[in-house]
Amino acid sequence: MVPEKFYYDNKIVRNFIYASIVFGLVGMLVGLLLAFMFLFPNLTNGISFLSFGRLRPLHTNAVIFAFVGNAMFAGVYYSMQRLLQTRMYSDLLGKIHFWGWQLIIVAAAITLPLGITTSKEYAELEWPIDIAITLVWVVFAINMIGTILVRRQRHLYVAIWFYIATVITVAVLHIFNSLELPVSLFKSYSVYAGVQDALVQWWYGHNAVAFFLTTPFLGIMYYFVPKAADRPVYSYRLSIIHFWSLIFIYIWAGPHHLLYSSLPDWAQNLGVVFSVMLIAPSWGGMINGLLTLRGVWDKVRTDVVLKFFVVAITGYGMATFEGPMLSLKNINAIAHFSDWIIAHVHVGALAWNGFLIFGMIYYLLPKLFKRELHSIKLANIHFWIGTLGIVLYSIPMYVAGFTQASMWKEFKADGTLQYGNFLETVTQIIPMYWMRAIGGTLYLVGVVLLIYNVVATVRASQGVSDDAAEAPALEKLSNKRYGNEKWHSWLERRPIQLTLLATVAILIGGIIQIIPTLLIESNIPTITSVKPYSPLELEGRDIYIREGCVSCHSQMIRPFRSEVVRYGTYSKSGEYVYDHPFLWGSKRTGPDLMRVGGKYNDNWHFNHLYNPQSTSPGSIMPAYQWLFANKAADYSLTEQKMFAMQTLGVPYTQSDIANAKNQLSVQAQQIEKNLFNDPDFVKAYEASKKKAAANNEKFVEMHEREIVALIAYLQRLGTDIKIKK
Repeated sequence: MVPEKFYYDNKIVRNFIYASIVFGLVGMLVGLLLAFMFLFPNLTNGISFLSFGRLRPLHTNAVIFAFVGNAMFAGVYYSMQRLLQTRMYSDLLGKIHFWGWQLIIVAAAITLPLGITTSKEYAELEWPIDIAITLVWVVFAINMIGTILVRRQRHLYVAIWFYIATVITVAVLHIFNSLELPVSLFKSYSVYAGVQDALVQWWYGHNAVAFFLTTPFLGIMYYFVPKAADRPVYSYRLSIIHFWSLIFIYIWAGPHHLLYSSLPDWAQNLGVVFSVMLIAPSWGGMINGLLTLRGVWDKVRTDVVLKFFVVAITGYGMATFEGPMLSLKNINAIAHFSDWIIAHVHVGALAWNGFLIFGMIYYLLPKLFKRELHSIKLANIHFWIGTLGIVLYSIPMYVAGFTQASMWKEFKADGTLQYGNFLETVTQIIPMYWMRAIGGTLYLVGVVLLIYNVVATVRASQGVSDDAAEAPALEKLSNKRYGNEKWHSWLERRPIQLTLLATVAILIGGIIQIIPTLLIESNIPTITSVKPYSPLELEGRDIYIREGCVSCHSQMIRPFRSEVVRYGTYSKSGEYVYDHPFLWGSKRTGPDLMRVGGKYNDNWHFNHLYNPQSTSPGSIMPAYQWLFANKAADYSLTEQKMFAMQTLGVPYTQSDIANAKNQLSVQAQQIEKNLFNDPDFVKAYEASKKKAAANNEKFVEMHEREIVALIAYLQRLGTDIKIKK
């Protein structure tokens, strides 16, 4: 057949690379700021939108979806065109995808610091942005599927398999985890509650790591590593095993984030079994990547791109070995809620994703801009500084995690906790936080060197032009297998069948785990003493969510002697039936709050939130002084919130909703009355009243301020179950 001439679209690749670099710098700067806030908790001087709880989800979203996400799209768009020997299906869809994704990132950068959040890990964005994500993802999927259908290369290479699995699974995960009932433009409640919400969230959260941070980058690895090494992939058969076993097993592993929690034991055990099985396909992929470099190790020592790729694949191997080990119950009992998890996550993020992206960028720059990289020496310096940064970041966090776990669980001979004051475990690891901040700084310096190298290379070039190519169009073939054609070879030229099989593979695990938990009532026994939150407590809970308190405090007491002695009786699944969303947390920078209700009086909470160090010397908790400002809390949506909860099954009556404002006011005034028991509070209160009068300002009574609602929520926690000591 006569070859057809066409052009690869390089401009879309360039745009995604630029966006990845810019947003990566922003995300890492925010992360470094957060690292220093562990050392200087009031570093941002009480500015609400720069508080730790609001910036933390901004950091994770910026790094995952902006830095890594844009780089993923760049790698997919570049490799797909060349593997399929065709231009992307639609330039217009590519532009809509690019600009739509950037607008979503900007929306996240605006809303998260404002406290507009669902609080669900890696899914904090509110419902209008969730809809936008869905639409943009559909645009990406159409462009990708269209490109596959108009391809000039019959067989789909292994990288394309991983891209297909990514598109399908991310869509399924995002849609089902983001089912929420809107209350207003900026507020919604998850349709799931408590245990069910936790299972769906970590089914999503774990597999967001699997199918957004792993499978597309495995596809990128399978394309760019052989290209950079100028060698074929080590094993075609191993790539088949790697792909199918990985996408089938990964989807089951989410419950290992919820071990020893209130999740039913059968679901926890399924998560453990499949998590341990994950080590086989994961290491199969790592071995396939590293052995692709067999015979070219001399080139690895001199080629900076291959250096980045080797560390990236090694980081993938380390993270995917550690993940299954952390899913073993005896290890999870030690590691969960500690800084060990922070170390584990960042080995994957900084080494696997970060270094694979850097290697890909250094590989693509000469290809896209038709000139040599500005400075190979700077790229090598970036490699070594970045590697040192990873080491100095991760090792101290491992040490911090081991220290926390051992101190939390240590008992004296008389049966009491050796370190009964949680703060003792915090102050002990401050030196590790210093080292983490230094490691993060070094990693960021490497990124700055990359940016300089990119800018210098681009400025010395003539810009990006589309690459010319030619290939014959495909002839139509029968669906039958030919001669000795293997079944998978046949499948590789049947994209629809491959997509359907991949969809079935990723749906099985989710269906078996989630459907029984949602539909079988015996999985979540009810507790008659558990009642819905009062209107003021509901508002306080939303403030708790807005301020990101769940980033540092858990609300899940596991059935360990050390936790029961420290916090109170272990958590029951029935205690969370009215929690939309669940707030179990994933990290204990501060103590668990499940039973904090009634432990301290209202004045203690008041003083603790205004100046944490006044009640807890040495605390690294920031102050939340904007909650005390001379400004009335906005309770205009209280009735709508209660109605939404009622729609979701919370047993509020029409009378409860109609009398919400009155109930709210009565409870708030009682807390204000309690606060007046402290002479220091009375003195400060009267002084602020006089100051407002002197400045001709309207004075807002304390019971009308946000701090009172938050105190009401904290005092409610864990009080539905009364346990005799």
